[in-house]
Amino acid sequence: MRKVLPAALAIIIGISSCSKDEENQQPSAPQITITFPDGGFKVDSRQWLRVQPVVTGDSATTRFLWTLNNDTVSVDKNLLYVFAEGGTYNLEFSASNNAGTTKQQVVVTVAEKSYENSILTVFDYSPAPGQFINSMPAWEQGNTAAQVIAKAQESLNNRGMISLGGFGGYVVLGLGHTIINKPDDYSFLVKGNAFDNWSEPGIVMVSADVNGNGLPDDEWYEIAGAEYNSPETIHDYQITYYKPDEGKTPMPDGMYLSDTTYLRWKDNQGKSGYVSKNVFHAGSYYPQWKGDSISFAGTCLTNKHVGDISGEGSMFVSLPFAWGYTDNVKDDAENAAIRISWAVDKSGKTVHLPGIDFIRVHTGMRAEAGWLGEVSTEVTGLVDLNLK
Repeated sequence: MRKVLPAALAIIIGISSCSKDEENQQPSAPQITITFPDGGFKVDSRQWLRVQPVVTGDSATTRFLWTLNNDTVSVDKNLLYVFAEGGTYNLEFSASNNAGTTKQQVVVTVAEKSYENSILTVFDYSPAPGQFINSMPAWEQGNTAAQVIAKAQESLNNRGMISLGGFGGYVVLGLGHTIINKPDDYSFLVKGNAFDNWSEPGIVMVSADVNGNGLPDDEWYEIAGAEYNSPETIHDYQITYYKPDEGKTPMPDGMYLSDTTYLRWKDNQGKSGYVSKNVFHAGSYYPQWKGDSISFAGTCLTNKHVGDISGEGSMFVSLPFAWGYTDNVKDDAENAAIRISWAVDKSGKTVHLPGIDFIRVHTGMRAEAGWLGEVSTEVTGLVDLNLK
């Protein structure tokens, strides 16, 4: 007589059988496929090389490694790398899992290319209110934002100067090539007009053209200057400025300020106040191509180093910070330069960027200095310190 196994026992046997089958299946090492363009990989010096391998069996446990002359250049699957000099380079890509490692060689031909170190592109310019706004660069009736941006670029490329106004006003710059990160060297200098005892520090941010579209629309990273971890630094500061009524009755101070309640502002720290107008600049301080209000956000530095040392309102100083900012000290000072290796992400964690393509600077302080007016970062140029 044929015996029938109980259903429960049949299920147990079935499960056991499946487990043995799975145990008998041996995992395999990853398989790599790289599509080589006609003629092989070719790129200019100081321009990004992009290689995107396809890895069969790719999973969360697969490990990737790109090396050049046995030096690690990336641990990501997709390679974004830049060469400083022309030549032929042999890269090696490997993908590893518990079953083994697969490797693929990639030969890259790099053409040497020279670049103008003083010609830059202004991708965006959005100043906050200030005494030099509408004059550096000059705004004319009917000018659009795009036209003002073009004027800012023309000014900088002709050794002129642009003002970013009060806290938050910013400019976005690029040099048309990738500025390479050499961790032990200074990378670039955003030129300003700081002088002894007068600093108008700008917060610097950097970005790489990861998506390859030539626009500053990838992730931004802040250069963590000397005050980044200070308890007096506000990292998520926000401020809104309101377009002033130029016809209102002014409230002078009887000395150098023609209107102490000229332009209203409020911030996300529960504070509000006014931007004053001084007797030396009678024109509008509000960017005339903007709407009725403009808002800015970013890291804000303490203004405790700004003050009157005469006691009579005649001698103001704004003392510099140690390092990591632009328009903070004279351009020829060593601590005026910036290292890409100082970049951090939004959580404050250090990031490794092989290079950057875009630089954003915003005025990093909300302060006024009597008759000298607001503390406003000025920019006069950009220099890649890797280029001779």
